Amino acid sequence: MRNESQNNCQWSIVSSGLPSRSGIVLLVTLVILVVLSIMGYTLTSRVAAQRHRDQYIIDYSKARYGCDSAVKYALATLENITLQLVARPNEPDFSDLFILSEVEYEELLAEWALDTPDNDENTFDRSGSFNDINDVNDINDFNDFNDVNSISGFSDFNAPGPLTIRGPYGPAWPFVTEPVEFEIGSATVRIEIEDENAKYPLGWALLSDKSNKELEREALAGFETFCEWMGFDSAEIKSDGGLESQLKEIGKIKPFKVDFKPLTTTRRIVTQASTTSTRTRTTSRPRTTIQKTTISVAQQFTRQTADFIKLFHSSLIDTELLARPTIISESRKESALKYMGMWASRKVNINTAPRHVLEAAFTFGGDAEKIAEEIIQRRRIKPFTNIEDLKKALFRYSDSIGKCEKYITTVSRFFTIKVTTTSGVATSSVVIAITKDGKKIQKIAILSG
Repeated sequence: MRNESQNNCQWSIVSSGLPSRSGIVLLVTLVILVVLSIMGYTLTSRVAAQRHRDQYIIDYSKARYGCDSAVKYALATLENITLQLVARPNEPDFSDLFILSEVEYEELLAEWALDTPDNDENTFDRSGSFNDINDVNDINDFNDFNDVNSISGFSDFNAPGPLTIRGPYGPAWPFVTEPVEFEIGSATVRIEIEDENAKYPLGWALLSDKSNKELEREALAGFETFCEWMGFDSAEIKSDGGLESQLKEIGKIKPFKVDFKPLTTTRRIVTQASTTSTRTRTTSRPRTTIQKTTISVAQQFTRQTADFIKLFHSSLIDTELLARPTIISESRKESALKYMGMWASRKVNINTAPRHVLEAAFTFGGDAEKIAEEIIQRRRIKPFTNIEDLKKALFRYSDSIGKCEKYITTVSRFFTIKVTTTSGVATSSVVIAITKDGKKIQKIAILSG
């Protein structure tokens, strides 16, 4: 009996060390469920990612189509627009707004509002023009480019809005028209047209002349003046790897010119050889002709512009530094990049450029601060018609102005059209640099993203 009980005890011990059949089944079931869950999650993630990619492709295609359509629309509309400067005798000037903090900016608007008579018939709308109250609902009132009811559809200047400081053309600087937003299919389109002649031409900092060392000093002085206005410190401007160093590297690749003259190139062309035969031997002589080609000023400017657009939008320039915000608010976004001509413009329009750009331009002739102040005060009442008009109005500084004639103008001809299109999760954008002379528009370069 004792042996039998011992054997039963040993058997129970051995049996207790083995897993039960139900435990094995449970373990296998759990493993299978985990594997199935992982496979299901992986499959779901892949399907969702594929759907996202497919949807993005569809959205991007719609955005690109909307962008291309909007570009054609903007170019066609711009042909028929006559850009006119507006008088702003009793309004704050746009020149120094970029250095005002948001509190200072709001105080300026409040002070101006107190000085503006509260008259319903003479209240300013968001365009800065007087409200056209009588025809706000007139579907036949096109008002040229400015009414939402017009075929151009650019903006409704009849709609009242908050008090804003107008730019030289009416809309806020540097826009030549109010930015436009509309829809093409499921895509939302925004069109902005900016005056590039109102900005500081970055190419000026590259000017150099072996026979005129003073030109290089003046160019750098103007660039430093602009940078100091924009809040850059000396290290960011002059240190190794700073802005001046970056521009010198670009200057080594290609020189920047302001003056162009018709250029004649000569090329030798070897045509099919002529053969002379005699009784004893045959000789062949190549026939060489000289071909002369004249490259016009417009062609040289276009070529230089296209080249420098690529250089200025390359990694050679620290655009992140230039785009560093100085002010961000609901109404304003300020940075150096906003005021810098990155599209290889050559001249500054004295009627549309802000103070710090004017001072940089007149650094080439002297008395920059005094001339800039005189221009700002006079153009608010009546824009200058030409450089001779400027010399007569500021006859005390006619010599200084004469030295700067190649860098200034009174009519803007260089513009950029920026089109941004959004469809779903995709965004497409394109910027076109153009020259406009009357109704004639020439595309210089296109950057798309």
